[in-house]
Amino acid sequence: MSKDALNAANDTCEVFCYDEEKVNRIKNRVEEVNGVELLFKALADSTRIKIAYALTIEKELCVCDVANIIGSTTATASHHLRLLRNMGLAKYRKEGKLVFYSLADDHINQLVSVAMIHTQEDATVGE
Repeated sequence: MSKDALNAANDTCEVFCYDEEKVNRIKNRVEEVNGVELLFKALADSTRIKIAYALTIEKELCVCDVANIIGSTTATASHHLRLLRNMGLAKYRKEGKLVFYSLADDHINQLVSVAMIHTQEDATVGE
């Protein structure tokens, strides 16, 4: 038997049974996650997570700064920033001819920061 087949055999219950009280209690609660997937979908794009991460480092950046940081045109940076704003993850303010973006709130900052810490920890575990 291959290692993958052995692991597959070991990671599944051998009999079907469940704790009805626990399942019923939790089943209702998991419906509360509806809509959360949109937040992760917005951050699942590598360009947008780079932008969000940049905004954890520097609290506010203009569209031109973001374009240079991610190595894109201002139109591309603006497109990604607009999507983050439309998803409620970023906000903006206009100052003269410049538009400055920041993360919408500290929860988004924490989410991106924790994801970065987790990824860095995972990278060091494999060393």
